[in-house]
Amino acid sequence: MVFAAPQEALAGARRVLAGRPAPLHASVAHQVIGIWQRDFGDLRLALRHLRRARDWAARAGSAEREADVLATLGVALVHAGRTRQGMDALGRGVERGTGHTRARVLFRRAYSWWVLGHHREALEDVRRAIPVLRQAGDVIWTARALTLRATVHLALGAVDRADADFTAAEALWDTTGQEHDKADAVESRGLAAFRAGDVPAALRLLDEAEERYAKLGTPTFMLSIRRCEVLMAAGLAAEALAEADAAIKVLDGIGGQSTRKAELLLAAARAARLAGDPHTATDRAGLAVRLFARQHRAWWEAHARLVLTEARHAAGRRSGRLVAAAAAVAGQLTALGAPAAPEAYLLAGRIALELGRAEEAERHLAVAARSRRGGPPLARMTGWAAQALRARAAGSARGVLEACRRGLDVLDDHRMTLGASELRARATAQGAELAALAQQACLASGGPRRLLVWSERWRATVLSAPPTRPPADPALLSGMTAYREIAARAEEARQEGRPVPALEREQRRLEREIRSRTLHMRGEAAGDGDRFDVGTLLRHLGDDSTLVELAVLDGRVQVLVCARGRVRRFEAGLLTAAETEAEHVQAGLRRLAHPGAAARLPLVEAAGRRLEELLLGPAAKHLGGGPLVIVPPGRLHRVPWALLPSLRDRVLSVSPSASSWLRAKRTVPPPGGRQVLVRGPGLATGGAEVPELADRYGAATVLEHDGATVPRVLAELDGAALAHIAAHGAFRADGPMFSSLRMEDGPLIVHDFERLDRSPYRIILSCCDTARFAAVGADELLGLVTALLPLGTAGVVACSAPVNDAAVVPLMLALHKGLGAGLSLAEALRDARAALPGDAVHQATGWAFTAFGAA
Repeated sequence: MVFAAPQEALAGARRVLAGRPAPLHASVAHQVIGIWQRDFGDLRLALRHLRRARDWAARAGSAEREADVLATLGVALVHAGRTRQGMDALGRGVERGTGHTRARVLFRRAYSWWVLGHHREALEDVRRAIPVLRQAGDVIWTARALTLRATVHLALGAVDRADADFTAAEALWDTTGQEHDKADAVESRGLAAFRAGDVPAALRLLDEAEERYAKLGTPTFMLSIRRCEVLMAAGLAAEALAEADAAIKVLDGIGGQSTRKAELLLAAARAARLAGDPHTATDRAGLAVRLFARQHRAWWEAHARLVLTEARHAAGRRSGRLVAAAAAVAGQLTALGAPAAPEAYLLAGRIALELGRAEEAERHLAVAARSRRGGPPLARMTGWAAQALRARAAGSARGVLEACRRGLDVLDDHRMTLGASELRARATAQGAELAALAQQACLASGGPRRLLVWSERWRATVLSAPPTRPPADPALLSGMTAYREIAARAEEARQEGRPVPALEREQRRLEREIRSRTLHMRGEAAGDGDRFDVGTLLRHLGDDSTLVELAVLDGRVQVLVCARGRVRRFEAGLLTAAETEAEHVQAGLRRLAHPGAAARLPLVEAAGRRLEELLLGPAAKHLGGGPLVIVPPGRLHRVPWALLPSLRDRVLSVSPSASSWLRAKRTVPPPGGRQVLVRGPGLATGGAEVPELADRYGAATVLEHDGATVPRVLAELDGAALAHIAAHGAFRADGPMFSSLRMEDGPLIVHDFERLDRSPYRIILSCCDTARFAAVGADELLGLVTALLPLGTAGVVACSAPVNDAAVVPLMLALHKGLGAGLSLAEALRDARAALPGDAVHQATGWAFTAFGAA
C-alpha cells in the first residue's frame, strides 16, 4: 500500500503503532514509515524506523520478516551513501530469507547494484528473482523486477531487450492498483523512448509520469534526473540546469537521499557545460565526483569525471594531464560497458590534437570513431566528429567534409523527428562543431563556392520545412484561450496600476502547459531533399541582384558576395566587435525615437560606419548597384542594415539563409489578391494608417475593435495576399515562441501563427519589436517573422527597435503607395524611407524597419 496510496499507508502505519501492536505488526508499521521516509521524506528518519523494524522482527522470531526488513534497510543505507553497510544488510537478508521472500530481497539487492552502477551484478540478481516471483504468482513484484531489468538493459545500451521487459511489465501493471509503480513504469517508458531517439515521446511520457506522481503527492527526484537528460538532448540545457538545481534544493530541504543528490549534481554539471557555463559545471561535477567516490559508485563516478574533464577543457585548460585524465575515464567507461565511452575517447583525442600529439590523438579518435556505425543519433554524431578530426589531422579536406556531411545527415534525420520548431532549432547546436570543421576545411582549400555551400548547410535549417501543425487537441486549444484571457487581464491590471502577481503566476503556468504540449509533437516532414545549389542561386539573382552571405569562422566575419555568376570572398572584422557596435546602434535608435534627441544622430551614423567596416570590410566596394540581399548569422539579427552608409539608399532585403530566400523567390502568390488590415488596441496613434489604407484598398477586410480577436484575425490571415497589422509587438527573450502581437482579446503568439495552413504572402508589421529574434542552436532564429517564412510568406516588413508611433504612419502610407505601384516590399520600403521628412525621428524610424524575404 505504501506505493499504491503513500499518504494512506503512512497514516495507517502510525495508527498501528499508536495501538501497542504485537512485535510482528510493529515491525511492519515501522518498515512502512521507513519506506515512506526513504523515498519521499527524511532519510535519517527512514533509517531510524527501519532499524526499529529490524529489532521488532527479531523479537517476533520471524526470519522471513527480518530478511524483508534487512532488504529495505540495505536499500536505505545505499541511498544514504553507506554503501558497504547497505550491501552487507542486503547480503544478510538473502541469507535469512527463503523462497518468495528471498526473491524479493534479491530484487532489492539488484536495485541497489543498479543504483551503484554495477549492472552485471544487478542483472544476475534480478534474473534469479524473476522466475521465483512468477511461480509464486506475485504480480506486483514480478512487474517491479521486469521494470528494473529493463532499466539496467537501457543503461547498457540494449534498447530492444529493455523494450521487451517494459512491455511485459506494463501488461502486469494494468492488472494492479499500484499507482506509484504505474507512474514509475510510465517514467521508465519515457527513458526508453529517449534512448531509442524519440525525444517528443520521451517528454510526453515524463510529463505524464509527473502528473501521476503529483496526484500521489510524492517527490520526483529520479524523474527530474531523467527529464534533465532529455532536455539536454533537445538543446534545452539552461532549463535542465534550472530543474536540477531546484530539485537539489528541495532534496536538501527534506534531508533526502544522498545518492539522488549526487545524480542531480551530475545532471546539473552536464547541463551547465552544455549551456556554456564551464565554471558552474566544474563546481557541480567536482561535488558529484566526491559524493560518488564516498558512495563507492564507480560507474557514476566515471561519468562525473568525464563531465569534470570536459568542463575543465571548456574553461580553456590544455595539458598532458588533462589528456591522461580523459583517457583514464575512457578506459573506465569501456570496462564498465558504458555507452558514454566514445565521448571520453573523443575528448582525449581532441585535447591531444590541440597539444600537437598527433599519434596519441589518432589512437583515441580511432576508438571514438567506431560509434559512428550504430546506436542512437547523438552517439553516431560523436563518431562522425571523431572521424572528421582524424581526417583534419591527416590533412584530408575531402575526408573532413565527408565525415561532416555524414554526421549532419544523422542530425538532420533526428531533427526532423521533432515536431516543435523550438526543438528543431535548438537541436542544431549538436551539429555546430561539424559545421565549423567543414567551413574551416573549405576556407583552407575549398574556395568561396564551397564555403557558401557549407555556410548554408547548417544555417536557418528550421525554416527548411513547415513546422508540424499543432494537433486539434482540446486541452491545448482551451489552454491557449485561457492564456489569452489571463494575459489580457494582466495587461489591463498593469495599466490600471493594480497588483498582478497572481495573474502572472497563472500566465506562467499556462505557458508551461502550452509549451509542454507543443514539445510533445512528433515531426511529420521529411528531411530537405532539395540541397542548396550555388548555380541555382546565381541564376535566380540574374545580372542585376547581389546576395551577401556573412559566415563566421574562428570569430571573424567572412563576406561571400554572390553576383553575376560568381562568388567572391572578403574578410571583415571580428564578430564580437560587430555585436557590441550593433548594440550601440540599437541604443541610439531607441533614443532617436523621442523628439529632442536629434543631437545623437551623428553618433548613430558614426556607429553605422564602424558597423559597416566590421561587417562588410572591403566587400562594401563590390556590391554593385542593383537589389541587395543580406544573409547575416543569427547573432547579428538586430543590425539595422539600412543605416550602413553603402546600403542606405539601396533596395535591400534580409533573409535568414540563401536557401530561405530562394524558397521565398519561388513562392507563388495566392489567387484572389485578398487584403487584410488589422488594428490592435492601445496604440498611441490608434493605428492611424489603417483607415487610410482601408480607403485606398477599398475591398480589404478590416479587423478592429471587437473584430480584432485572435480567432478572427487568424481566420482572415490564412491565405491572404497582403496583411497589414498595426498592433503592439512584444518580444519574449525568455520564451520566443510567446512573442506576440496584442489583439482585442489578448496576445496573438507564435504558436498561433503555426496553426495557419498558409500565412499571408506579404505581411507588414508596423509596430515595435516585431523583427526581434532569439538566436538559438547552431545558427537559428525564433520569433514572429521566422514563424511566418516556412508557412508561405514570401516577404515581411517588420521593425527591430522601438520607434516613434507617429513617425511610423507616414512611412507605412508611403510603403503601401509603392506596393500599389507594383513594387516589391524592399523597393517600396526604400522609396518610403526617401519620402519621409529629413529630421532625426523620421530617419531613425525608417532605419528601424527591414524587409525580409523576396516578395
